[in-house]
Amino acid sequence: MRVIAGSARRLQLLTPRGLKTRPTQDRVKETLFNILQNEVEGAYFLDLFAGSGQMGIEALSRGARAASFVDQGREAIACIQENLRRCHLEKRAKVIASDVSSALALWDRQDLPDLVFMDPPYGQDFEEGVLRQLRDLLRANAIVIIESPLNSDFSYAESLGYQIDRIKRYKTNQHVFLSLE
Repeated sequence: MRVIAGSARRLQLLTPRGLKTRPTQDRVKETLFNILQNEVEGAYFLDLFAGSGQMGIEALSRGARAASFVDQGREAIACIQENLRRCHLEKRAKVIASDVSSALALWDRQDLPDLVFMDPPYGQDFEEGVLRQLRDLLRANAIVIIESPLNSDFSYAESLGYQIDRIKRYKTNQHVFLSLE
């Protein structure tokens, strides 16, 4: 796993050991950032269930002004911090060792994200609760991207005030792009 483009291009990233994290494949990450290419420069990127931090690091490398990383795993937090150090991006990053719900409940409303990426553990139904919490924490025109299994149902999104702008399907998973209505 590596940084695809930008200031940290080609640098290798560490991943936490074990099966708790599912790092996004480089090819899928490249496709995602090609879709977001006009949105990243100058954006505040929020990486939820961050794992290795590769998505937020990619955003920083491509010109995001800042990124916050939220994960509750001790090994994941250490991995994110080391990856930021390796890429010389730690000055524009904030790493939060917490479960996502608690981190969002205490979120500083002065720091509203432009882009949110979340890749929660599959099959545990975190998405709806996180979307509910994010509603009041997003900057106008913010984009929320959820990485999920292909069979995930987001029909509830509209009742939470979101619209599904795009779904990009891959072999085993998908990226669902949402914005506030």
